[in-house]
Amino acid sequence: MIQRSDSRRSQGLSRRTVLRGSALLPLAPAMVGNTLASASATTGSLARAGDFAPMTTTYLNSGTMHPIPLPAKASLDAYTQERAEGRIVSSHDMVMRTKAAFARLINAAPEDLAFVQSTTAGEQLVVDAVDLPAAGGSVVTDTLHFFGSFWLYEQLARQGVDVRWIRPVDGKIDPDAYEKAIGPDTRLVSLSLVSTYNGFEHDLARICEIAHARGALVYADIIHAAGTVPIDVKASGVDFASCASYKWLMGDFGLGFLYVRPDRLAPLRRPQYGYYQIAGFEPHVYPYDPPGETIADITPRDDAEGMFAMGTRSHGVMALLDWSLPRLLELGVENIVAHRLPMLRRLHEALPAKGYRVATPRDCRSPLFTCVMPDAHKQLSEPLDRAGVSITLSRNRFRICPSWFNSMDDIEKLIDALPLQKPE
Repeated sequence: MIQRSDSRRSQGLSRRTVLRGSALLPLAPAMVGNTLASASATTGSLARAGDFAPMTTTYLNSGTMHPIPLPAKASLDAYTQERAEGRIVSSHDMVMRTKAAFARLINAAPEDLAFVQSTTAGEQLVVDAVDLPAAGGSVVTDTLHFFGSFWLYEQLARQGVDVRWIRPVDGKIDPDAYEKAIGPDTRLVSLSLVSTYNGFEHDLARICEIAHARGALVYADIIHAAGTVPIDVKASGVDFASCASYKWLMGDFGLGFLYVRPDRLAPLRRPQYGYYQIAGFEPHVYPYDPPGETIADITPRDDAEGMFAMGTRSHGVMALLDWSLPRLLELGVENIVAHRLPMLRRLHEALPAKGYRVATPRDCRSPLFTCVMPDAHKQLSEPLDRAGVSITLSRNRFRICPSWFNSMDDIEKLIDALPLQKPE
C-alpha cells in the first residue's frame, strides 16, 4: 500500500466525510417524513442501536452469510428456552406469520409458499416436478446462474436433456439472448434473478413473457434478490422461485421458501410424499378406527405445501425470521436500495482508479459488487485481514456485499485497504 504523510491522511479523511455527505443527499427526497432518513443522515446506516452486536471486522460479506440481528437472536433464545424447559411449543402462529411476511416481501399469497431446506432443494423439487429428464425437451439457463446449479444441469444433459447455456456479454444477459435460445421444445427456463457472481439482475418479466409464449415454465433463484431488490412474483409471471434464509433474510441455514404460481400446480408431477402435504387423514388400522377398504383415507392439500412439503422444518430458523422479515418490511426494500446505491457508485469510481477490473455492470442496484483478478484470495487476504475488513475472497475474484447496516465509512475503509494494482 502507498504510505501517506500525515497531511495527506487528514485530507483523505476530510474528503471521505464530504463524499459520505454528498452521496447520501439523493436519499432525502425518497425518504421525506421517514425516520430512516434521519437515521441514515446521522449514522450513515439504516440500523438502529441494538440491531446488531459489535462486529470484529468491517463486515461487507453479507452475500455469503448475513449477521443475525440481536432482536432475532432474542426471538430464537426465547424459543429455545421454552424447549429447554420441556414445554410443547406450538408453531402454528409462527408459521403463519413467517409465511405471511415473506409473501408480502415478494407479493405472493401465503398459500403459494412451501418451506424448503435450501434454494438448491427448491430448484431440485421444481426440476423433478416438471418431470425432467423423463419428459424430454430442452432447458435454457445461463452462466450467471448459481454455480452450484451447473452440476444439476450438466447431469441432466448427460441424461439426454438438451441444456442450452447462455453466456453474458459485458457482465449482462440481454433478454434477446433468451428469445433466441428458448424454442417450442423448451420445458424449463432456469436463472438467478440476481447473479451470485456479479450482481446482475435479469428482466424477469420479459423472460417470462418470452418463455410462456413458447410453452416453457420459468424458475428463478431469488436468494440474492429477496430482501435486496423489489420483487413482484405476480407481476413478473414467474412460475417458481426459491431462496434460503441465511443471507439477506437474516435467518439461518436449513430453512427457505419455494414459491409456486398457483395455476401451475395441477399439471405437475408430485416429486415426493410427506406428512405436511396432508389436509385430511382417516386411518383404518388402529383400535376404534372406522373400517375402510384402505389402510387410510388421505387427502392432500391443494396449495404449494400440498405439492412440495415433506416433514418437519426448522422452528429455530423460523423464530429468527419471525423478527427479521417484519424488520425488512418495516425498512422497505426501496429504502434499502436507495441506501446502497451511493456505496455502489463509490466502488465503481474508486476501484478502477486503483487498477481493479470490475465485473459488475455499472447500472446494477443489487448488493453484490464483483472484481476479477488473478489469485485474488492469495493477494488480498493479508491486507484485508490487517485492515480488519471482511469481503468474499475467491480464487480469481472478490465480491463486496454491503447491507443496510453498512455505511459509506465502511466502503472507504475497504477502498483504503485495497492495495494499488499495477496496470496489466
